[in-house]
Amino acid sequence: MYWTNTFDWRKQEERLNRFSQYTVDIDDYNLHFLFEKGTGSGCLPLLLLHGWPDSFYRFNKIIPFLTDPTNTGYQNNIAFDVVVPSLPGFGFTKSLREVTQHQPMRQSAAVMYHLMTEVLGYSRFVVAGGDGGSPLAQTMAIDYPDAVEAIYLTDPGWHTQSVDMSTLSKREKKYAEKGKKEFMQRGAYAMVQSTKPQSLAYALNDSPVALAAWILDRFHFWSDGPIEESFTKDELLINIMIYWSTQTISSSMRAYKMETLSPTLTAKDYVKTPTGLGLFPKDIGGIPPREFVERTANVQHWTEFERGGHFTAWEQPELMAADMLKFFSRIKF
Repeated sequence: MYWTNTFDWRKQEERLNRFSQYTVDIDDYNLHFLFEKGTGSGCLPLLLLHGWPDSFYRFNKIIPFLTDPTNTGYQNNIAFDVVVPSLPGFGFTKSLREVTQHQPMRQSAAVMYHLMTEVLGYSRFVVAGGDGGSPLAQTMAIDYPDAVEAIYLTDPGWHTQSVDMSTLSKREKKYAEKGKKEFMQRGAYAMVQSTKPQSLAYALNDSPVALAAWILDRFHFWSDGPIEESFTKDELLINIMIYWSTQTISSSMRAYKMETLSPTLTAKDYVKTPTGLGLFPKDIGGIPPREFVERTANVQHWTEFERGGHFTAWEQPELMAADMLKFFSRIKF
């Protein structure tokens, strides 16, 4: 078994530690985050938000393209000061006490705002995210419009599926129905985590094989092509080890239930902040119609890529970085 006989965690720790990492106590959490300054002066502060079942490691390949855009060949003066937190309940971000309140996404948005403004001193910044990072970025834009200048998303967020179907065009209905069909076929993980996360968590926290199987199942279905053509074994195991070594699979899954009981966002919420989207064909549900996303966001940038899956910053870092640079370079601070 590769994990037992070949995988070298200490070597991979060195790989993780090439980035500058910090912790700070904010509200109920000891927050872990990466902080890499961009090259040159006048860099834009950029907050990158991961989802589940990935981690801050989702962005390990894209960071060098963002802090030094000459790596992408993109001809622009813009560069970023990149901040990548482990979201509350994930990986190295530990809870200082038991956190049971509903709407964990709104609480996470407050923690991220505190990190960027009070800890790091940025009065204005931009945000990018995918999976759970997408609705979180949108929540920050709605709750802190004076600070969040623009957001970049790789999917519209699951809350858009609660739209009134009777108001949709044929093209939008086809997309929404496809998403619901896919959920019924492959969404068992979300149903369990939204209803009985703790029952599942005991098994996953007890068995590394069970944990790996549960996480890799998502990577298998959400990758563009065979999983090992998108990720190496070491990359996949680093992400699994972040959950295993910190015992945070339980807290990461409980957010599903709390958000289900009391959703932070619905399709009635609208993001006025300038919004860019980079959409990849093998992401969950495929590429949505632009008019569908415009129902809930002020879309000012739209790119449809020919390849790539759900973990876009990991699978296609250079493509995504170049597109982010193109969008954010239009934002005036």
